[in-house]
Formats: sequence, C-alpha cells, structure tokens
Amino acid sequence: MGEKTITRMDLSEAVFREVGLSRNESAQLVESMLNHMSDALVRGEQVKISSFGTFSVRDKSARVGRNPKTGEEVPIQPRRVLTFRPSHLMKDRVASGNKS
Repeated sequence: MGEKTITRMDLSEAVFREVGLSRNESAQLVESMLNHMSDALVRGEQVKISSFGTFSVRDKSARVGRNPKTGEEVPIQPRRVLTFRPSHLMKDRVASGNKS
C-alpha cells in the first residue's frame, strides 16, 4: 500500500485538469466545498456523498476509562466525534483494489 496523502492542492489541481477552471477558481471551489461540508457537520447535520459515503457527528457520553499502563481509572468527558461510513460502492471498490 502506498503512503501517499491527497491534499487540498491535489484536489484543486484535479479540478483544474478535469473541469477546466483556472487554478485559482479550482482552489476556491475545493475550499468552498470543504467549508460547506465542515459547517454542516458543526451544525450536527449529515454530509452524504452518493457512491462515496456519509460523514456524521456522534455524541459520546461521559464514561470511566482505564489507563492501560497503571490500571488507574480516569474519567472521560462527553464529546462529539466525527464518523465516516463508506457507501457499499466505495467498500467494494476499495476491496477490489480499485481495479474497476
């Protein structure tokens, strides 16, 4: 498996090459899309991208954890966590090694 990371710049470069917008417009489009997704998640909304997956925020309640090194009990505060659930098409595509 490769250790490559796709960045915002990579995404905007792909938009530039495939859609034909200028590099500046492509970067603005990617940035705007990510901002809309982030804002929706902050508001507690789901972000569903067909054939890709669903991003959502989940509330986790407070609980007692344990330090694995010492065995000491530690309180864990309630928090919100971001989750991603891939679509079946994405799961199948990843499982097949992207041979489609």
